[in-house]
Amino acid sequence: MAAREMARGSGSTRSSTRTPIQPRLASLSVRASDTKLLAWNTAASVVWCGDAVDIAAAGSAPAPETDCGVTCSGDSRYLCGGGNRLSWYLWKGTTPLYVWNYPTGVNAGRYEMLIGGVCIPLLTTSGVNGKYTFVEKFGTGTPNSTGAYELDVSQTGNPSAAWRTMNVKTDVFCSASVTLPDKAGRQINIGGWSGDSTFGIRLYWPDGSPGVPGVNNWQENVNELKLQRGRWYPSAMVMTNGSVLVVGGETGSNAPAQPNLEILPRPAGAGVVYCDWLQRTDPYNLYPFLAVLPSGGIFVGYYNEARILDPVTFNTIKTLPNMPGAVNNPGAGRTYPLEGTAMILPQYAPFTAPLGILICGGSTIGAAIALDNCVSSQPEAANNAWTLERMPSQRVMPCMTALPDGTYMILNGAFQGAAGFGLATGPNRNAVLYDPSKPVNQRMSVMANTTIARLYHSEAILMQDGRVLVSGSDPQDGKNPQEYRVEVFVPPYLLQGRARPSFTIANKDWGYGASIPITVRLNGGGTTRVSMLGAESSTHGNTMGQRTLFPAVSCSGTTCTITTPPNKNVCPPGWYQLFLLDGPTPSISTWVRIGGDPAGLGNWPPGPTFKKPGV
Repeated sequence: MAAREMARGSGSTRSSTRTPIQPRLASLSVRASDTKLLAWNTAASVVWCGDAVDIAAAGSAPAPETDCGVTCSGDSRYLCGGGNRLSWYLWKGTTPLYVWNYPTGVNAGRYEMLIGGVCIPLLTTSGVNGKYTFVEKFGTGTPNSTGAYELDVSQTGNPSAAWRTMNVKTDVFCSASVTLPDKAGRQINIGGWSGDSTFGIRLYWPDGSPGVPGVNNWQENVNELKLQRGRWYPSAMVMTNGSVLVVGGETGSNAPAQPNLEILPRPAGAGVVYCDWLQRTDPYNLYPFLAVLPSGGIFVGYYNEARILDPVTFNTIKTLPNMPGAVNNPGAGRTYPLEGTAMILPQYAPFTAPLGILICGGSTIGAAIALDNCVSSQPEAANNAWTLERMPSQRVMPCMTALPDGTYMILNGAFQGAAGFGLATGPNRNAVLYDPSKPVNQRMSVMANTTIARLYHSEAILMQDGRVLVSGSDPQDGKNPQEYRVEVFVPPYLLQGRARPSFTIANKDWGYGASIPITVRLNGGGTTRVSMLGAESSTHGNTMGQRTLFPAVSCSGTTCTITTPPNKNVCPPGWYQLFLLDGPTPSISTWVRIGGDPAGLGNWPPGPTFKKPGV
């Protein structure tokens, strides 16, 4: 049998090398291979892409040449299959279409069990007090669950001290969270499942410190403070003026769309802003991806579309090309319920390059075939087409978190299906490292595996020690358990035997364009860098608040001077983890705030229910 060859730089193949195969190949799995496969059936107008090993895996076999006699509609010199057969072609170019790396040993990282949990979290948030908050939808865990807990990882050897019980009054099921830029770094949780919950605004002032229990609790009073519109599955983001933007959602559980946005605190006389693009793409646009752009515009990614909004009027400034999906289904989506995950790519001093957006995984409408690719774009660039990179495996409901060295961990999710209870199959237990400093299509490394299925309602957030906190899973599929256990993924930079650098800093409240001295202890591990990573909340593949910046730094002896980012568009006001890197190895982070509290959130909200830190 002779395979058709896809010559580099050529879009055609000679019919003399045709090889028909049985159409069971239509069901392709995705795996690493040096030989790439394209198959199509002209009669059915269907195309598949995959790997040569998929032929045997699908139980397909070569068929006689006579079964494959339909000429190609575009050029009759070529044959393109038959009514009951597929023609297939092999890539024989000298340059691989993509390269996945397979590190071994400590270079693959590892999963470790951290602690047994007390809830099945819907959402996790890193706190400026060095602890991690978990909130849980009502009815998920034990009957006596209070819906909120705080984890002190310094006490993991004593679970009763590690977990602090907290309380929420209304159901946080499919809500949004961000950390406010006020001086206390309060966390705000927005929306929920039904009734008053959908209008809910909940605030928590993190207190205590590692090893020292806090006493503050979530505060909420729908009679004093609530959203203008009820929202289930909304997204939230801190804007450049310090206000909180709340976008989209549905009016309640599996209810009509809430195709609008609103601002917190509510400006005098302001209502909601209707968004026709949310109405048109409902219900595939939930938990949209949001980002402040260096121009001041607001990026929104939803379903398979994206646009830039004016930060004052919220009119559309620019409509971006649609995100590519699957080769046989360009209408595949990236936001809930076709759930992928998104990150803002690193920004480097002097911060003149366009900002990049990375979105990985997702699924298709109907058949719910999980996607095996990431797409990236620079929304403000003149050429803002999406670049597609194939992942080592299909993944829906993934999580992604930024690491202090400018790389990204992709983990959790399933090989097939869609987001929701019982809608996905095949837990994807493999972690993938994405390194944007490498050439396109050579950025992904296949890392260690976990033994735990992390499906719907799983999370991943960066810890202050550079590990990744991995939690949750509430599949309700009759196969995989609701997951209480909390793991960490330990990246390679913590396993290679290098001593950590450390630093001390006096000024933790920064302005823009300022010079900030730190006293450092380095170990000669390589280039000295500092990175800033935004306070993040993780749920449904959406890491709200995430941002990675590498400000300029210069060192002399044991003193380094950081030049802070130049303005609020490059670095929105808020709280960031500051890391010192000695070569690949990060320090323990310190929380710093930049840009102050321009919206005066420290004096908000009014009413006696809420404790306020002032400005």
